[in-house]
Order: sequence, then structure tokens, then C-alpha cells
Amino acid sequence: MRYRLTFVTGVVLGYVLGTRAGRERYEQLKKSAQRFAQNPAVRNSAETAAQQSREIAGRAYHVVSDKVGDRMPDSVAQRVRTLRERSSQGAREDDWGTSNT
Repeated sequence: MRYRLTFVTGVVLGYVLGTRAGRERYEQLKKSAQRFAQNPAVRNSAETAAQQSREIAGRAYHVVSDKVGDRMPDSVAQRVRTLRERSSQGAREDDWGTSNT
């Protein structure tokens, strides 16, 4: 019973303190998060991480398709060959016509 009372007291205290901070504090935190996201250093780091993940995913795709390619149905194998040819030609668009950059 003591633990329940402590938990309920904590919830009530958190609620009261949270409502006192109110909308103003929320807007302040939101503005800080937006400033952080717009920071050039953060944006550069995010773009670098995205580029590295694209490269790693591409390598993993080729390794997996090489190992599993002969065990797939012909229709899937043909699709993999088409994608492999497209990527070797340096195509920068996916099936939906959007850029991969």
C-alpha cells in the first residue's frame, strides 16, 4: 500500500508541476529543438550518417542478392538483375522517379 501511495503522490506532483510549466514551457522546448535541428553542424552530421547508411545498405544488398540470387524464382531473379544493372549504370532515381540523394 505504501508503494501505491508513493506512486500516486509522484503522479500528482508531476501533474501539478507540469501544468504550472504549461504551454509556455512547451513552446520554449519546441523552439530549442527546432534550433538544434537547424544547426549546420547537426545537419551535416545527419547527412553524413544518411550517406554512409545508403552505402552500407547498397553493399549489403549486393552481398545478399549474390548469395540468394540463384535460389530465387526467375521473376525475382530478373528483377534483381535489372536493379543491379541500373545501379551499375549510376541511375540516381528509384522506381517512383524520386532522387536517392
